[in-house]
Amino acid sequence: MVKKSILKKLKEMKLSLAGMLFLLIIFVSSSDHPLDSIQQQPAIPPAISPQIPEKITFCDEEVPVQYFDVYESLERELIVNTYFHSQTLMNIKRANRYFPEIVPILRQNNIPEDFKYLAVAESGFSYVVSPAGATGFWQLMENTAKEKGLEINDQVDERYHTEKATLAACKYFKDSYAKYNNWTMVAASYNAGRAGIDRQIERQGVYDYYDLLLFEETARYIFRILAIKLIMENPQEYGFIISESEHYDPIPYHSVSISGNIEDMGAFAKEHGTNYKLLKMFNPWLRDNKLINTKQKTYEIRIPDTRKLSK
Repeated sequence: MVKKSILKKLKEMKLSLAGMLFLLIIFVSSSDHPLDSIQQQPAIPPAISPQIPEKITFCDEEVPVQYFDVYESLERELIVNTYFHSQTLMNIKRANRYFPEIVPILRQNNIPEDFKYLAVAESGFSYVVSPAGATGFWQLMENTAKEKGLEINDQVDERYHTEKATLAACKYFKDSYAKYNNWTMVAASYNAGRAGIDRQIERQGVYDYYDLLLFEETARYIFRILAIKLIMENPQEYGFIISESEHYDPIPYHSVSISGNIEDMGAFAKEHGTNYKLLKMFNPWLRDNKLINTKQKTYEIRIPDTRKLSK
């Protein structure tokens, strides 16, 4: 870009080709050439390979990192997540807000606490929708969600309800554990589906996740969860320096029981001392600007107690 601008200026001066070449040589050889200052800049900070502990477990099940393929698969995901600074930083910040709601539900249902990292791997605590239609923190498919008791229609989608979706995921985990009696296989089946895992077990004649050849997404899945666990348990060891005050705190709220209709969500929000934006943020499972409660169900709608930071 520098040379192009110089040539343009020389052309404007209507110099001969020889004259242009002469001046260009002088410019390039001069000590104050811009390239000199670039060469004097500090070197790019080195990328350091993150360390893998000698012993790692998932739900108290040992990960065989002594095998080269297991070690290298884990190292790949650890490098990816260590240097995916933006997403990993947000995961750490958001965990302080959402783990206090998710973890007690896992414990009450006898699901190992390590499954909280599965939610991070699935969605990064975002109410995302996959190309296949999986939705919410736990990326539940519609049929699975309905089988586990969640309501899904044009106005309500409880896959976006953190508490209810976590309960539905726990039911799936319990069903899978009854089949596999192994939490690592439970997590793998959550990604590939039990039918998909069963086909590979039958085809390959092995039962251990770390011995199975699986489609890439599932082959990387457990290692991604493990990488997220390692980083989030010891963020400073992987270069993430975050003070306690920088974590996102849970926002206090109270619940309002509704068994009738809500004709206008905006008006409802104002009646309860909040606004439409915050009402939707705290109740993302409400998918419309109204709620026609034909089944006369009772819904618990969260209303934030404050909008101010508590730092």
